[in-house]
Amino acid sequence: MTVLFDIFKNRVLAAAVLGWFCAQFAKLLYTLVFTRKWNPERLWGSGGMPSAHSSMSCALTISMARIHGIDTPLFALAVMFAFVTMYDAMGVRREAGEHAKLLNKYLNEIEALKADKDGDGIPDVKVNEIELKEFIGHTPLEVLGGVLLGIIIGILIPV
Repeated sequence: MTVLFDIFKNRVLAAAVLGWFCAQFAKLLYTLVFTRKWNPERLWGSGGMPSAHSSMSCALTISMARIHGIDTPLFALAVMFAFVTMYDAMGVRREAGEHAKLLNKYLNEIEALKADKDGDGIPDVKVNEIELKEFIGHTPLEVLGGVLLGIIIGILIPV
């Protein structure tokens, strides 16, 4: 049990976890305010405003700088980790989400055509919709939101 307490005494880890949690909770509130829909999946789902990955990595980086200084290899590692994380969120994962949108559209059209046995344009058998997850990446604004939240959390965590 002491190992668990020792882990949570790690202020850098605490800042990173808090950065992630706050961003996920903010996503839930953001979705509720702007769509007027309660979507508890926002507490653990990827994509959306603000980026939890960016918030977590920036909270980690700022708290690392405050505790260990900016002239350490640990800080350099944290900075590079944050850059890779944010680049991936805006680039690779965002593009994967765009690809999923197109695949969902075209695969569902193909399934509907295959289900139309008599050629009248109306499916004759039930079609199961294909739903690849589309909401996995971030816009630059969502990443910026996560960065700002992470910086604030990294500054507010006591050293």
